[in-house]
Amino acid sequence: MFEIARTTSLTVLRKVPTGWMLGADDREVLLPTRFVPEGTKRGDRLEVFLYTDSEDRPIATTARPLAQAGEFAGLRVASVNSTGAFLDWGLPKDLLLPFRSQLGRLRPGQRVVVYVDCDSVSGRPVASAKVERFLEIPPEQLREGQAVEILVYEETELGAKAIVDGRFGGLLYADSGRSQLEIGVAAGGYIDRIRPDGKVDLSLAPRGRAGAEQAREILLRALERAGGRLELSDGSSPEEIRRELGLSKKAFKRAVGALYRERRIRLEDLSIEWTDSGKKGGEM
Repeated sequence: MFEIARTTSLTVLRKVPTGWMLGADDREVLLPTRFVPEGTKRGDRLEVFLYTDSEDRPIATTARPLAQAGEFAGLRVASVNSTGAFLDWGLPKDLLLPFRSQLGRLRPGQRVVVYVDCDSVSGRPVASAKVERFLEIPPEQLREGQAVEILVYEETELGAKAIVDGRFGGLLYADSGRSQLEIGVAAGGYIDRIRPDGKVDLSLAPRGRAGAEQAREILLRALERAGGRLELSDGSSPEEIRRELGLSKKAFKRAVGALYRERRIRLEDLSIEWTDSGKKGGEM
């Protein structure tokens, strides 16, 4: 039986007016002419993605979607009608996100994080924005400081909820520089803390010396771009610092302290500036 919304390897069986028939285990599916690789011949094995046509019949394509069944992805809304929202997932036929599987009203152009699945009745690929029901329990081998991929799917008062490594959930707190991230755009991050209840806190910077060094370099590059002076200081708000540098205030203060001790910057009431030695270092 074909697995819809997944990539599979099928044998080329025969040519038909609309393309080539592919098969496996006595089942056949059409690969339309526009997707047939040049030089294809009978007996070849092709990697194809299976979805459904306008009549819910299985159909193959050599195009690669942005997500398959069992995966999370941030997708753009292509259109909205009385059935639901239709998402651009990189194929000619958009992916349906039914109203019952949405968390709020959507509009064309908006990005939404969804889980790709198959409808149990029609067998067609569908999406769900209720991603939390599909998240796994964090693995036992997870370690603090571990590098991971994070996909923010919801903003809350506490911070940004994110999918970690396409499997389990985590939280990027409000003071951790999350303003760098957009909902639905994957980014690199780190496991900051694993709580006793199993919940995971995230960070955009590595812990310890590696994180301090990264913040220091971000501040140096920002000074270089600004001509050696930044309108930021110890009195700047966390929001200002995140907006300008993408750093938490804590990380900013550590970076300022390190560069001040190295005599690469001087501190003014409302700004920080390169010293002569700091400028030379920044231009290296």
